[in-house]
Amino acid sequence: MKVAFVVPYPEGKAPSQRFRFEQQFENFQEKNIDYTVFSFLTEKDFEQLYKPKRYFSKVFSILKGFFKRFLMLFSLKKFEFVFIHREVSPIGPPIFEWIIAKVLKKKIIYDFDDAIWLPNTSEANKIVAKIKWHSKVKNICTWSYKISCGNDYLAAFASSFNKNVFVVPTTVDTEKIHNQTKDQKTKEIIVGWTGTHSTIAYLYEFEDILHNIQEKIPFVFQVISNKDPKFKTLKYKYIAWQKETEIEDLLKFNIGIMPLKNDKWAEGKCGFKAIQYMSLGIPALVSSVGVNTKIVANNLNGFVCNKMEEWENALEILLQNEEVRTSFGKNAQEKIENEYSKQAVLEKYLFLFDFTA
Repeated sequence: MKVAFVVPYPEGKAPSQRFRFEQQFENFQEKNIDYTVFSFLTEKDFEQLYKPKRYFSKVFSILKGFFKRFLMLFSLKKFEFVFIHREVSPIGPPIFEWIIAKVLKKKIIYDFDDAIWLPNTSEANKIVAKIKWHSKVKNICTWSYKISCGNDYLAAFASSFNKNVFVVPTTVDTEKIHNQTKDQKTKEIIVGWTGTHSTIAYLYEFEDILHNIQEKIPFVFQVISNKDPKFKTLKYKYIAWQKETEIEDLLKFNIGIMPLKNDKWAEGKCGFKAIQYMSLGIPALVSSVGVNTKIVANNLNGFVCNKMEEWENALEILLQNEEVRTSFGKNAQEKIENEYSKQAVLEKYLFLFDFTA
């Protein structure tokens, strides 16, 4: 069996690709599933994509990506399935998807892990917001053989256009990567958050409450990201995200937080921050939005918070009680191993490709 993975980003660079399907590539090889990755952006283009300005370089990168996609069409004949993650091209109508489905007659497996039919362009790239063509998600759903969605909210949307929709959660590799446990017996308590520049905005609304608690109960707030949040009042440490030290940096956390706004875009999030924390035995505090309430069991492996008072109470409990942090962390790891690990969802991916042993 041969599968073409048509993806936006270079292999090994983007979390949505790494933790949804790239970590399954080794398993695919063991099952004699041959795969080829076709990325829209090169590694160099990817590095500059979210940096401000550099408009000429970005335009050139996009044009180069379109040319690569045109050449790709001549290579798809040998593949039985074409796995499309999010979209074939970042802007414009779904022309390539239409050709793949209607002209080349290929079976499309369509995968997405955000509410990408909603406008949500980053500030650095707002100039292209009007040509993103978010409505194409509906078309691609209609033309697909099967659809893989990161949570129930996304699956409900896709089901309006296709009956073959399946929930395949974002996962971690609990055998080789997320395979350590946080030691909660530390002198210094660290509350942490990890994420890209696009989700840092969620933190700003919690700056005051974190600062207020910090005044009562000493703790260090730590941010792992590709951008320094530059808080005004909150005392914090910033660590630039690096793939090589990702697990080491996360293991510094005693508590992990994942605040979100209660809006349609946030409902489409797949709770990956919580999954990462919990896989390492770190209790997660999350907003009561979307799939978060399914991943985190309140007062068992973390806390699901709605009001600001709930955030404050939950943080104070965990900051002051090592035994609770340890117990929650153990329960969290069991949850991830059983439901959100690489091995737990392998059969779901094999089913997408009609694989039979």
